[in-house]
Amino acid sequence: MKQRLKIGISACFFHPDEGRKAAPSKTLQWIEQSTAHWVMSQGALPFMVPAPAGETYRGDVTLADYAASLDGLVLHGGADVWPGSYGEEPLKPEWSGDRARDEYEIALVKAFEQAGKPVFGICRGLQLINVAHGGTLYQDITTQKPGARVHRDPAAYDLNFHEVDILPDTRLAQLLPGERRHKINSVHHQGIKDLAPGFQAEALSPDDGVIEAIRHTGGAWIAAVQWHPEFHFPRHGVVDDSPLLRDFLEAARTARTEP
Repeated sequence: MKQRLKIGISACFFHPDEGRKAAPSKTLQWIEQSTAHWVMSQGALPFMVPAPAGETYRGDVTLADYAASLDGLVLHGGADVWPGSYGEEPLKPEWSGDRARDEYEIALVKAFEQAGKPVFGICRGLQLINVAHGGTLYQDITTQKPGARVHRDPAAYDLNFHEVDILPDTRLAQLLPGERRHKINSVHHQGIKDLAPGFQAEALSPDDGVIEAIRHTGGAWIAAVQWHPEFHFPRHGVVDDSPLLRDFLEAARTARTEP
């Protein structure tokens, strides 16, 4: 029996909030059940990676320790990326994002890269990976890219769907052979504006050219999608993107066995 892979999942943050009923004075770190279950769907063991920072931190555990102990990293979806992370000021207060989470996840990505472990990003994860490597974002696609389709519908949430085109001669095209156009969900209002150096786009929204998937072209195994594969189920008529998870886990297994 193969030893199960251990996959880290980056944490979402609830910062202190007097209006919250549960522990209003505390910082809460959490992951979505669906993301953990998606990782588990191919037999891997998910572990949330807490941020080793904040006024309650004690001891000497670092993100490098997690990178050494785990086999790969999934960057969770969630809050907007802070525009300061890519050298801009927020165009609106509600687009200020989560600076603390950005700093934690950028350091987390670098730790796993340095350890030679694969990184897979989901939605915000794609945006964070792009920013961590020198790219920029649309703070709001509707505002900054006139004529773009609706990429986030708050009422429909994960049942807001559109199509993407998989670009030829990419790893994603190999993983999803045959038809190049696929139905996916869409739960984001920010997106990639300038693609980071060393990355290639692997999928685009056919209506407006918004980048929907990226991959690192150098030695590090880093890939990401703008959609949420953890929300994809056959009943929705969406693409079967389980090959993406299997490919990531195979990279994690390879990294585990390499000296």
